[in-house]
Amino acid sequence: MARRLRTEARHVGIAHAKGGLYRVDGYPGLVPSSEGVVTGDLFELKDAAFTLSWLDDYEECSPAYPAPQEYRRMMLQVQGDAGPVMAWTYIFAHEVDGLARIESGDFLTG
Repeated sequence: MARRLRTEARHVGIAHAKGGLYRVDGYPGLVPSSEGVVTGDLFELKDAAFTLSWLDDYEECSPAYPAPQEYRRMMLQVQGDAGPVMAWTYIFAHEVDGLARIESGDFLTG
């Protein structure tokens, strides 16, 4: 999926969002909040509707998947190198009780 995204989007750089990051099995779950900072990658989509459609399927949050879905897609303000921008973000949609919080806010380093 990362290879496909690189062909359909331009990597803008690193961005930061307010919230907490949790380890859900072997992958991350972002939960927006006023406390904490989460680090991720910001992409500019060439064809947003097309790319978001297959990303929704990948994240199993498209209408094809029954509720309750693990993620939901929503717009969040993130801080990129050029300043704040609104970006589509996949949010973990379940309770985080019992999940390990990634204190660094960066899944790749934490």
